[in-house]
Amino acid sequence: MTISSDLQRIARDPLWFPHRYDPGHDAVHFLQLERSVHRAATFITDEYLPANATRAILRRSDVVAASGGEAPLHFIFHSAYCCSTMLARAFDCEQVAMGLKEPVILNDIIGWKHRGATAPDIDAVLADALHLLARPFSAGEAVIVKPSNVINALAPRILALKPRAAAVMLYAPLKTYLGSIARKGMWGRLWMRELFVKQLGDGLLDFGFATSDYLGQTDLQIAALGWLAQHALFVRLAIEHGPQRVRTLDSETLVARPAEVMRALGELFGLSLDAEAIAAGPAFTSHSKTRGAFSAAARADERKMVGALDAGEIDKVAVWAAAVADARGVPMIAPSPLLR
Repeated sequence: MTISSDLQRIARDPLWFPHRYDPGHDAVHFLQLERSVHRAATFITDEYLPANATRAILRRSDVVAASGGEAPLHFIFHSAYCCSTMLARAFDCEQVAMGLKEPVILNDIIGWKHRGATAPDIDAVLADALHLLARPFSAGEAVIVKPSNVINALAPRILALKPRAAAVMLYAPLKTYLGSIARKGMWGRLWMRELFVKQLGDGLLDFGFATSDYLGQTDLQIAALGWLAQHALFVRLAIEHGPQRVRTLDSETLVARPAEVMRALGELFGLSLDAEAIAAGPAFTSHSKTRGAFSAAARADERKMVGALDAGEIDKVAVWAAAVADARGVPMIAPSPLLR
């Protein structure tokens, strides 16, 4: 591939997806992905993408300079274990919107931050990455980005860089979140601790504990503090930006009232959505990861699959976490709910 001849074509074609950022070479790695590939992939990560996808590597400044205008860009920030992938899938509406499920380029930027990148450099690269993600799959479409929840620390910068973007802050109720981690056993607990370490580095854990205190806390206490860190951030952003721009939503409301949720999100994002058809479609009737049948009843049954010992600890940790939140003035029910 000759960069001089293909630069503008790649820069302006949304099927060339900005997959990775390489800070060592200040380059963007692109993959050529049809819309059907996005639709089939659980996440747009290498694990779920074709290994033989055509690739191109371009200097960041060159590709941004050659790119065109932006589509409307909006966000689903989330706590994890809250049906966020389901919601992102719901925005696969041709001629209206496309949902992007956890683009890795944003993970690369937060990883770069964790390795010591400066705030001005991060802002410059983040702005360009968002610009490249905001290329509509067809004319007139909006782009709805669901970042990984490790990106939440960058949510304030993302909203500052994109002042026209709206966002929904999606979270699982605390006991639901803890139950999901408990059901996943060792791997769920390891994932949660990895997230906690990153939150600690991002300065999100302001609950009055010394770092050494965390060594004396159980896995589920650490998980609860990680949930509170995200929740406190969501609350702050909802208050700072107001309900015209940022709304909050809990996973149980999403699952129980999908048509109402999609109608309200259509209003928030300025989209003309057929909410009833979306609610009856595959995003809400098939599991986002297994693609088997899904329903609110099935999710309720899944929540019951927690052992008695874990259930007892979850109850105790939830009471403890509520006391921690109260001491820090963090409401357990977030303000500016999407639905009342």
